[in-house]
Amino acid sequence: MSFTLLSSPLQGFTDFRFRNAIHKYFGGIDTYYSPYIRLNGKLVIKSSYERDLLPENNIGLEVIPQIITNDADEFLFVAKYVKELGYKELNWNLGCPYPMVTKSGMGSGLISNTEKINHILERAHNETDIIVSMKMRLGYDTTEEILDVLPILDKYPIKNIAIHARIGKQLYKGGVHLDAFQQCIDNTKHKLYYNGDITTVGKFHEMRERFPSIDHWMIGRGLIADPFLPSMIKSNALEYPKNKMELFSAFHDTLYQGYSESLSGQTHILLKMHHLWEYFSGIFSDPHKVHKNIKKSKSIRNYEATVKEVIAKG
Repeated sequence: MSFTLLSSPLQGFTDFRFRNAIHKYFGGIDTYYSPYIRLNGKLVIKSSYERDLLPENNIGLEVIPQIITNDADEFLFVAKYVKELGYKELNWNLGCPYPMVTKSGMGSGLISNTEKINHILERAHNETDIIVSMKMRLGYDTTEEILDVLPILDKYPIKNIAIHARIGKQLYKGGVHLDAFQQCIDNTKHKLYYNGDITTVGKFHEMRERFPSIDHWMIGRGLIADPFLPSMIKSNALEYPKNKMELFSAFHDTLYQGYSESLSGQTHILLKMHHLWEYFSGIFSDPHKVHKNIKKSKSIRNYEATVKEVIAKG
């Protein structure tokens, strides 16, 4: 059975610069989801969201925009906006686990509010012809919360539901709930995508064996931590390519250059790169040491020298 690999959106990480660099140097991802648009009650699209979705910034990529909201007017406003840019689908985020989102009754904090979910979907399907897809967790407090939502979702022609098999309050800690994901498969007519802890080729095969009916697999943090992973899954490779460090170096330099041009001041640039290296360090032989050394670099010159050294050692 063939399968599709999707890049799960991560706020602050998987913007158009990251997507383009992954596509150019590694490949393996079929569809990218953009980090969510959040309006906070103002019907205005921030320029950073606009830049991220402009077709000229995503040439040759299949990208699906995402919204996080608990308001039908916001949903419809963003649906109209992305349609004007040429997108046919809008993904609704009911998965984000971060407290500042969930406390506002959005992301995974909305899953228990079945009435509001129904209201937004009803208006979305009556007042726009955009294709709606969902990105969810199993719940915020318990894995059963999603089971109350699935019958409501079954009333609508939703394209698919991507489920991260954790609950919101876990954030990214603890394991994934595979039995609870199986319950979702058994309790919906909709097409499900699996998301959560696909971090190695071996792990991917384990998940495929566990869920043979699933043919769309979403990789989130696993892609940032190991940009080689999707292409290795696709080619069923158990070893990295011989030119691993050359490829990673070119990928890093492209990202670094892009962020150096778009962010103002060395503090912002370093902060951005330090965050990325929390993940990148995982593909090196001594991840802890690599991350520690990168974090210690407090100037651009120092950072560049440290990266060069780290890559040379592999």
